[in-house]
Amino acid sequence: MSQINGTMMQYFHWYIDPDLILWNQVKNKAQELASAGFTAMWLPPAYKGMGGTYDVGYAVYDMYDLGEFDQQGTIRTKYGNRQQYLDAVKALQNCGIHVYADTVLNHRMGGINTEVVKATPFSQSDRINPKGWARDIKAYTHYTFPGRQGKYSNFEWHWWHFDAVDYDAFGAESDTVYLLENKVFDDYVALEKGNFAYLMGCDLDFQSQEVRDEVTRWGKWYLDTTGVNGFRLDAIKHIPSWFFPQWLDELEKHVGKDLFVAGEYWRNDVNTLQWYVDAVSGKMSVFDVPLHYNFHYASKSAGNYDMRCILDGTMMQQVPTHAVTFVENHDSQPLQALESPVEPWFKPLAYAIIMLRAEGYPCVFYADYYGAEYEDNGRDGNSYNIVLPSHRWIIDKLLYARQNFAYGPQYDYFDNWNIIGWTRLGDEQHPQAMAVIMSDGVGGSKWMEVGKPNAKFYDLTEHIQEPVYTNERGWGEFRCHGGSVSVWVQQ
Repeated sequence: MSQINGTMMQYFHWYIDPDLILWNQVKNKAQELASAGFTAMWLPPAYKGMGGTYDVGYAVYDMYDLGEFDQQGTIRTKYGNRQQYLDAVKALQNCGIHVYADTVLNHRMGGINTEVVKATPFSQSDRINPKGWARDIKAYTHYTFPGRQGKYSNFEWHWWHFDAVDYDAFGAESDTVYLLENKVFDDYVALEKGNFAYLMGCDLDFQSQEVRDEVTRWGKWYLDTTGVNGFRLDAIKHIPSWFFPQWLDELEKHVGKDLFVAGEYWRNDVNTLQWYVDAVSGKMSVFDVPLHYNFHYASKSAGNYDMRCILDGTMMQQVPTHAVTFVENHDSQPLQALESPVEPWFKPLAYAIIMLRAEGYPCVFYADYYGAEYEDNGRDGNSYNIVLPSHRWIIDKLLYARQNFAYGPQYDYFDNWNIIGWTRLGDEQHPQAMAVIMSDGVGGSKWMEVGKPNAKFYDLTEHIQEPVYTNERGWGEFRCHGGSVSVWVQQ
């Protein structure tokens, strides 16, 4: 799955400045990131989006255009051009960092040519019961990609490659999904709204062999072109689960090696996520959305959250081998669609949990590492200026601890409402022990076993200056301040 004690970074956030040329930045920082302890980078969508240089990458237009063709008003994408992307991938891999490509297979957007087709209207909130009779609509479903002129693929998308759209050029109704003639919504998808196959744009019909073949051809082309080590798959709950094992088998056979794949199934329910991992035959990991929400609620509770329950109902706790753990991402950051931010004071605690425990594959968010500042409108229509502070100093400390001390048996001390902790006893290659203690309320101490008699420990976070000495049985009284975390490592 992942490298031993590896750590991934999501190397972007929603409001990255297009003038930054992100591909150049990641290329120039590749060695710095590797030296810090990162072993993988999840890079944003590299292909052309409907919004050109302002498209984060999820409004997919042409997946073969990596910033090479004059389409949607630009040659480059938001993050740079094709060569800059390929150079960034190579630079990371030359430093020993794996690269995961953000991939949206669910939909296409920004079609120029219309087609007239019969369609049945459904409410956005009810995909089971039609709200009207079938009628002709004019849909932007014909994609010819004139700027590319057939290079890499001469495949053109037509209405019969999609199962639904949400716009009728004859006169669109609000809050409406149009199910196209002789189509059904895809099966084995999330059951929200009755059937959540449709998300946005022109929704790919995965019941179509032509569609499946084209998506597989693209996947092989992408791997051959970029050499990435795997994928982060967007919006998987809207795509039939049975498709992915077939797709990944074909791609892995093509490249002759295993690919790491992490899927975004945004659902705060561990049973659903467990079902999904089983449904794809364990071929991908999923992001631990329930753990993120536990962090979100704990950070909002001003010390009134029961920290003994911080791991309850999470993939980290129940299916750790297939859990990608995270504190924040581009969708949960302030002013975004799934806004559920973790308050800054709690982030050091949350990152300690995902980075210093034995379970899960941790993912650090770009805006948490470097900080971010941006403006946008909130759901209330008002404009907000958001400042996200950098947590790089503490994350670098945690990366160092993960690389050097997070090994061997793990003993948990989740026995206090506010103050919890755990120890790692080390192994043959990494014999030094570690004790982690945190509190979302008042500070305090906890006796914990580290298996190292009469040893000296210091707080790697530098929050507490006085060392801790263990007794003859290898136990020590480790301390932390209120609303803080301390990481005690053996000197």
